[in-house]
Amino acid sequence: MSAAHPPAPGAPALPDRPPPSGPTAAPAYGDWTPAAPADGESEDASPASRLGPLPPPLTSRAHVGTRPPTYDAEPTALPAADPDDLDALVPDTVLDGARYGACTLRAVSVRGDSARYRGEPRRDALLTARFGAGERALVLVALATGTRTAPGAHLAAAEVCRWIGAAVGRSHERLTDDIRAARRADLKAGLHRLTDRSLGKLRAAATEQGLDPDDYAATLRCLLLSADPGCRTRVFFGVGPGGLFRLRDREWQDIEPEVAEVKGEPVLGFGSAPHETPDGDRLTMDLGIPTPPSPYEPAPEPPREPFRFRTSVARPGDVLLMCGTGFAEPLHGEPELRAHLADRWSGPEPPGLTAYLADTQVRVKGYADDRTAVAVWEA
Repeated sequence: MSAAHPPAPGAPALPDRPPPSGPTAAPAYGDWTPAAPADGESEDASPASRLGPLPPPLTSRAHVGTRPPTYDAEPTALPAADPDDLDALVPDTVLDGARYGACTLRAVSVRGDSARYRGEPRRDALLTARFGAGERALVLVALATGTRTAPGAHLAAAEVCRWIGAAVGRSHERLTDDIRAARRADLKAGLHRLTDRSLGKLRAAATEQGLDPDDYAATLRCLLLSADPGCRTRVFFGVGPGGLFRLRDREWQDIEPEVAEVKGEPVLGFGSAPHETPDGDRLTMDLGIPTPPSPYEPAPEPPREPFRFRTSVARPGDVLLMCGTGFAEPLHGEPELRAHLADRWSGPEPPGLTAYLADTQVRVKGYADDRTAVAVWEA
């Protein structure tokens, strides 16, 4: 033990504080000295032992698989900033949540390990919005992913989220009625129009900026949730790859609409003379006749990718998961990740925001893209 330093010249002496008498004297910290142990109490008893044993730590994992990922687990480099365009900066992580009706919502978007290492912005965008109030409220969650390697990918993703949010918000009363009444064909037609219009505005914005529309582009995936506790219809729609899963009775189900099921031109609006698919969807051949008006928005130009749509009726205890490719691919490719999340998310209560963030950041070697995941727990 090192010797005590002599007091500085001119420093006042501490009253009623004798100097240490030897090497075994307890050190003083400020104006506090350790109290003598009470009768029958050992000197080495800690506050923790007097309060009882600590509970075991919560189960958490940094990664699954046989080897840890190559990249660091935490952010390394920040994206480059333009002092004249600071609004274009994207935070590393966005986390949100809510509880409406019979469901609890958790949503997160995290910059991928590769982008964190290279100082690139997060290409995924996430929007959560409530339109209306009370049991007639409608919750929209939209996620978009910009084109890989495109310099404005993060801006395109954010723009298409804002545009689909504005379009849904303007039509939320009609959408709420259709969801509560389970008008599947009407929902599919109307949401197809809103999606096409939003993506058409994105292509127009690319042209105005002198950019290639294929570079200034984004995939788009959305969930609509009714705040009515008696309505358990959940609506998924969008364009582009990703994942749609359901955790039921601790088993994962892949319920992503197949491209073969949705390939073709936009579903025509109300008033058409249709024939029906086995699912009851109305389809019309292209006879060169102008498209009838939509109940939501005017018809835009045809989309470049198939429109994806699915409605599902939730059961108590279900977990519905919508995600971009950065999270869908490791879920498909790593059974250990599916097992870990099934164990974590099958409890009686949904995880809190920080626990959900930790769960969605469990890493898998070989998967380093942005991760955006939206989960809905059914009461």
